Amino acid sequence: MVTRTVRMIDEQAIKNRLVEHGQQLFEAPREPIRFTNEDEADRLLNDLKDHPHAFVLACVMDRQIKAERAWLIPYRFQEKLGDFSIELLTKQSKADVRRLMAEPQPLHRFVEKMSGYFFKAITRIRDVYGNNAAGIWADSPSSASVVYRFLEFDGVGPKIASMAANILAREFKVEFSDYFSIDISADVHVRRVFGRLGLTPSDATVDQLIFRARGLHPKFPGLMDSPAWEIGRMWCRPRTYDCTKCYMADVCSTAKRV
Repeated sequence: MVTRTVRMIDEQAIKNRLVEHGQQLFEAPREPIRFTNEDEADRLLNDLKDHPHAFVLACVMDRQIKAERAWLIPYRFQEKLGDFSIELLTKQSKADVRRLMAEPQPLHRFVEKMSGYFFKAITRIRDVYGNNAAGIWADSPSSASVVYRFLEFDGVGPKIASMAANILAREFKVEFSDYFSIDISADVHVRRVFGRLGLTPSDATVDQLIFRARGLHPKFPGLMDSPAWEIGRMWCRPRTYDCTKCYMADVCSTAKRV
């Protein structure tokens, strides 16, 4: 009973620290997001006013390859077409999209499947959102509505749908009516940090990680995503620790053993 009480106090301190840093990021002024290592590509992806479909299509492409490569795909299409307007994209046939995805070098590991998803996403933006992908998040919708709308795109699962909603809310400062349904993303960094902090087992499943975050901060589970990812990417590496620079060191049981 005593052990459980101490553990709950530690968990509360860890949760509060993650939420605090997540809130700071959430309330920070909007700045251009570095999705890739190419300025022009990032400029396109940050242009929610004139090219909101670039962000959506990049989200659809973000699977089974490195994120930076996936997020470059809209810009690579722009280079080949000379433009990335939704009007031009809707004029491309399925065969055109496949050719653009495949030649001269494949833009994705799975050209056939992903070119099909790319084509269907363009068609959906045209038919459902009147050529304006910003309709997905217009008029302060609920977070569940935004996640669901991303899930309606072929090839998009809960992880990417929640990630997209989280980026819109946290980085682009798009206003939602609530943030209950924006989950934490179960990527390798977040999974590792949650495990080392003692919030989940080191071999936790995706569902365990998601529901743990929901239980810790049900108002906005995804608020803890960016701090955990930052810690894992910068200091809490797979084989090395740099606990002296990590702001969680004083509440982290793993740090005390290093």
